[in-house]
Amino acid sequence: MPSVAASAAAPTADSVVPTADSITWGKCTKPSLEKANAQCGFVNVPLDYTHPYGAKISLAVSRVLHTVPDSQYQGVALANPGGPGVSGLGMSTLGSAVPNGVGGDYDWIGFDPRGVGSSVPALTCDPNYFSTDRPAYVPTTPALTEEWLTRSKDYAQACAKDQPALLQHMTTADSAKDMDSIRATLGQQQITYYGFSWGTYLGEVFSTLFPQRVRRMVLDSNVDPRGVWYQANLDQDAPFERNIKIWFTWVAKYDTVFHLGSTEAAVEKLWFAQLPTLTKQPAEGTIGPDEWTDIFQSAAYSSSSWDQLGQAFAGWVNRGDSATLNTLYQQAAGPNARILPGYSAVQCTDAPQPRSWARWAADNWRIYAQAPYQTWANAWLNAPCLYWQVKPSTPVRIDGAKTASALLIDEELDAATPFEGSLEVRKLYPNSRLIAEPGGTAHADSLDGDMCVDNQVAAYLATGALPPRKAGTGADALCAPLPDPVPATAATADTSGRTQARTSR
Repeated sequence: MPSVAASAAAPTADSVVPTADSITWGKCTKPSLEKANAQCGFVNVPLDYTHPYGAKISLAVSRVLHTVPDSQYQGVALANPGGPGVSGLGMSTLGSAVPNGVGGDYDWIGFDPRGVGSSVPALTCDPNYFSTDRPAYVPTTPALTEEWLTRSKDYAQACAKDQPALLQHMTTADSAKDMDSIRATLGQQQITYYGFSWGTYLGEVFSTLFPQRVRRMVLDSNVDPRGVWYQANLDQDAPFERNIKIWFTWVAKYDTVFHLGSTEAAVEKLWFAQLPTLTKQPAEGTIGPDEWTDIFQSAAYSSSSWDQLGQAFAGWVNRGDSATLNTLYQQAAGPNARILPGYSAVQCTDAPQPRSWARWAADNWRIYAQAPYQTWANAWLNAPCLYWQVKPSTPVRIDGAKTASALLIDEELDAATPFEGSLEVRKLYPNSRLIAEPGGTAHADSLDGDMCVDNQVAAYLATGALPPRKAGTGADALCAPLPDPVPATAATADTSGRTQARTSR
């Protein structure tokens, strides 16, 4: 079902194209947006900003209006959930998660970035690149390597055929300019911005290109601009390995619940032992070694999934429950297939990447020797960049010196955007402050129930208040992460006084 629908006076994606200087707001069809009384519409932006009066594309946007009196209204807040390639229409509801009613001070704007979701046109490419007939991630034979390389090349060629004109203009800088077009269309001199994960890099680029347009900015789980994107992807693998071992340790702690081993080493050995087993006989006929790896990926992103994944692991090993594995895989596979075209288009064109397979192979085998969990899965996710049909851009040199203020947030064991990236962004933005969560493994989890963090977000959005900037290169404020979960069958009470609140974005 499309995310944007028309009322009697509103445009649809295939009928009326909005004018460049207005948005015709109509009803939304996405249930969460309907429930929030959001409005949806489109805004036209240039396909190519070097030809601003040339071809146009349409961005799907949503809006939840402020609830305070107009005298207390603080303007527009745009938000992005990450990705790249993820729909952002639902982000107009983010204000409801800001404590103390502060979200009601703003009009919250969600949007699908160019080429994504309900924006027109949207990239589709080949939806079967990560289908269940994939070769094993770890290319232990020349045949497996060649099969993956052929698959990657075919995917890149399919993307080039789908929307060749759009594919030339899918960089993060293009999306940052789209944000400024949305700002102008809304008649705002400045915007507040809230970005998660890749959305932090979008904020970094936007505030570099348009520093005078930034009123306030919250960046959660910061991309290190020095690594965009080849090195950044390699830099994830060792932290993912560390975090999955943290989960294995947690599973071992509750061996009386899961019966998968009482030590980290025992649980890890059992998890990796499933790979050859599932190679010989996939569960449900579809869950092979790749799918097994995909199912458990979220354990390295957030502890919110630990119990569910522990139960699934135990159900398979101890009772042969393949149905639960298949359900979890289908839940993960659908969204991953939808975001991949936008993800690849941005990752492959934001900056040059090596075109030599020998370089990719050497780097990934070197890292795999110490971090076998996600290394090759991550490599093949990005391998279409070897054959991308669009010339890569020169990345924007991030400069936050002219940005008036920014609140940075990160857990110190974040694997998807390692903490070093937040330290680098803090250095580049002298008017920023960094809240760190020592020992936390979650990625992009602000406004998820850690009140030490969330109350500081609310204070910043309410008044611009930031914690004092400390000398040196470290964090400016510390918050304890949310406690690790307790398996439901092992707990008589949640000693934290709340259920798990984190979600991965």
